[in-house]
Amino acid sequence: MPVQAAPLGGASAAADQKSFADRTYAKVFWRLVPFLMLCYVVAYLDRVNVGFAKLQMSQELKFSETVYGLGAGIFFLGYFLFEVPSNVILHRVGARVWIARIMITWGVISGAFLFVNSEWSFYGMRFLLGLAEAGFYPGVILYTTSWFPAHRRARVIAVFMAAIPISGIFGNPLSGWIMDAFNGAHGLSGWQWMFLIEAVPAVLIGLAVFFYLDNRPAEATWLTDAEKQLLERDIAADNQGKESSPHSIATVFRNGRVWFMSLIYFAFVTGQYGLTFWMPTIVKASGVQGNFNIGLISAIPFVCAAIVMVLLGRSADRMRERRWHLIIPALIGAVAFVVSANAGSTTLAIAALSVAAAGVLTCSPLFWSLPTAFLSGAGAAAGIALINSVGNLAGFVSPYVIGALRDATGSTATGLYALAAMLVVGSVCVFVTPARMVNR
Repeated sequence: MPVQAAPLGGASAAADQKSFADRTYAKVFWRLVPFLMLCYVVAYLDRVNVGFAKLQMSQELKFSETVYGLGAGIFFLGYFLFEVPSNVILHRVGARVWIARIMITWGVISGAFLFVNSEWSFYGMRFLLGLAEAGFYPGVILYTTSWFPAHRRARVIAVFMAAIPISGIFGNPLSGWIMDAFNGAHGLSGWQWMFLIEAVPAVLIGLAVFFYLDNRPAEATWLTDAEKQLLERDIAADNQGKESSPHSIATVFRNGRVWFMSLIYFAFVTGQYGLTFWMPTIVKASGVQGNFNIGLISAIPFVCAAIVMVLLGRSADRMRERRWHLIIPALIGAVAFVVSANAGSTTLAIAALSVAAAGVLTCSPLFWSLPTAFLSGAGAAAGIALINSVGNLAGFVSPYVIGALRDATGSTATGLYALAAMLVVGSVCVFVTPARMVNR
């Protein structure tokens, strides 16, 4: 039956090729993603540990809720200003050098927070921390486009971004314990020790980045020639038709799709940072006492989020579907925020916050499969940075607005309603996004 032999042989060859590709991408995944996750765990902890510092620092330095909210958010003004230049520099000099620089710089500045002694020094240090950290997150997103094609990227980004809840799972109890255990040691308050101790890993891991990361597959000595060729072929095919002209860096600022992506991301990030910056305060307001206990309870929502993020990321890649994988978690998160605002018990409040965290934190990794589906090269460097910087302005608006509303009303309920509303806005925007930009 010679007619059937070719199809059988062809099917066997195709299966072998797919098996080789799967093994290669698994090898790349385990080489890069766990290390990048570790970097982001440290980054996110140094960014949001101010939420725990607030429990002591605000009382010592006489900060109002509005002052704390403004200081927490002003990080993102520095982040916004240097985000695009930082990512363009990364595109030119390579991820290895630039990510190492970013981590070492933010580690030094984060440790220097122990010298904060006034409202304005608090604002200034948060602004400098934003400048230092600018470019890290979009730089990693850009970095993944050199190693994984679009249809494999949602899972990669979802696992990478599981660093956010992992940071909360381990960082929240750690921060609470440091503040209780070291309070008063050598004349320093617990919050000062927390900033100093949690800054050290950023500097050490930043040094490791320089020796561990490779800028692109061609430079990776741990890949075979066949594996390098597979990756380069897949990435080249993935980049066909994307926006990568020599003028992309300039024209990306006039690209309506990029600004629409920025709006979607702004809506989702509003919920994310409203939750992370105010979680310790919300948990304390529910009746939990003691910094370490607050840290333990605050970790529960992040455990739920970590599990859901990874599962939905795998589901989105397997089904090659993004729209409803984004919309459904966002709407569930919105409902959960409303429930938590009206919870009559600590148990219900924490349960609702857990659902909200799972919904909110799942949105970001799935979102990034949208803009990376139509941007590449220099255009991707500028476009991803622009989307991330504009979207992260929500990190300025969200904590400040919640702080102001809390000062005005004495409750976080109104702020939680605002977070729910923004998640609905983001869901509507994803719903009207053209299918060719959503599902790849």
